[in-house]
Amino acid sequence: MSDVDYNFGNYDDSPESGDNRSEYRLTASAKVTIELESAVPDDAGDSASRTLVSRTSDLSARGIRLLTSEPLTTGAILPAWVNLEEISEPFRLMVEVVWCRPAEESGGWLVGLQILESDDTAFLEWVEAVARAMSEG
Repeated sequence: MSDVDYNFGNYDDSPESGDNRSEYRLTASAKVTIELESAVPDDAGDSASRTLVSRTSDLSARGIRLLTSEPLTTGAILPAWVNLEEISEPFRLMVEVVWCRPAEESGGWLVGLQILESDDTAFLEWVEAVARAMSEG
C-alpha cells in the first residue's frame, strides 16, 4: 500500500476545466450494483432489498462515476458490488455518494461515488485488483 492520498470528488467534464483528479482512472468496463434499501431483518423473506444496477467505464481505486436512472442522495453511504469483466467474483464495497447531477444528454443522472475503507468489505482486494489492472494496461 502506498502513501498516496486518494481523492474523489466533483469535477466538470468540459475540456477547459482540466482534470484535477489525483489518481489514474481505469477504462475497463464494470457492472455496479448498489443496495438502495436493505431487506427487513427477521422478516421471513417477505421483504426484498432494492438495488440499482449500472455500468461504468470510469473508475479508480477510490472512486466510481455512474450513469443511473434515478438520483442518489449526496452523503448516503451504501453497500455496493462491483464486477470487473476480467474477474468473476464481485467486490463487496461501501461507497459514499459524493455528488449527483442531471445528465441532460441521457435523461439520467451522473453520480460520483467514493469507495470507503471499511471492515468486512473487499476494499484491500479492490485496491490491489485496480493496481494490477493499471500495471497490465
